[in-house]
Amino acid sequence: MNKLPKLLNDFNELVMFKHSIFSLPFIFIAMIVSSVQLNASPWFGFKLLIFGILAAISARNFAMGFNRYMDRDIDALNPRTVNRPNVDGRISANQMLMFIFANALVFVAVAYFINDLAFYLSIPILLIIGSYSYFKRFSYLAHIILGVSLALAPIAGVVAVSETIPLWSILLSIGVMFWVAGFDLLYSLQDIEVDKELGLHSIPSKFGAKKTMIISKVFHSFTVLFWLLFAISSNGGVFTYMAVFVAAIMLSYEHILVNRDFTKIDKAFFTVNGYLGIIFFFFILIDAF
Repeated sequence: MNKLPKLLNDFNELVMFKHSIFSLPFIFIAMIVSSVQLNASPWFGFKLLIFGILAAISARNFAMGFNRYMDRDIDALNPRTVNRPNVDGRISANQMLMFIFANALVFVAVAYFINDLAFYLSIPILLIIGSYSYFKRFSYLAHIILGVSLALAPIAGVVAVSETIPLWSILLSIGVMFWVAGFDLLYSLQDIEVDKELGLHSIPSKFGAKKTMIISKVFHSFTVLFWLLFAISSNGGVFTYMAVFVAAIMLSYEHILVNRDFTKIDKAFFTVNGYLGIIFFFFILIDAF
């Protein structure tokens, strides 16, 4: 009787379900803006609300499950990750494969019931978000690939509502790409020595900590720029511009935390970036009414 709750808890630890907070707000931001432009209302219906949540969760579970499956050998050699369920035997390789395929099927099925464009894009999206696991083995651009993976969230959101990909959604997505790549650079500072020892490719291991922090600042500057262009392109109101302004303040605070003390990386990564997406979403929602 206790095996199922334990297994569910282990899978939750495997994919870090709480990190869905990074992509979910931007899916619904795109859905709200698209709905306002199409229907003059931020409400896009219960069907798309449910499908949006299912698509976001299944896509992320697929990506994280695949990453953990592919990284079993690497995680076993990293002191920071050696106790993960994919390494210590709590979840077997076969169980991970079943989890990966189940979530892939759910994602494709949900896309099929949303609209034709969503269905046609479902397989390419899975290929892109799964490719991150390979890139870090041969290219330090893996941080960008991770950014692209999460940047697909707003694209998926607008496709679900309007079955189109307007310019404003592309600008929003590029901002998300630089946002994610920027904070992933900071997070990767924790593994700089391990990456060097294992021959893994990352910007920190190639360029060092100081240059990495500069690159992260540049990425986050581009984030603010593209989100500002999104506000202009989508004809956003005052609260949309406030969302961009607050995001800029929060990203600045993130860099202050990391510059002061590398041990604050977890706080900068999880707390600041988690709240950023939520606050951005609520400003957009307020602007829609």
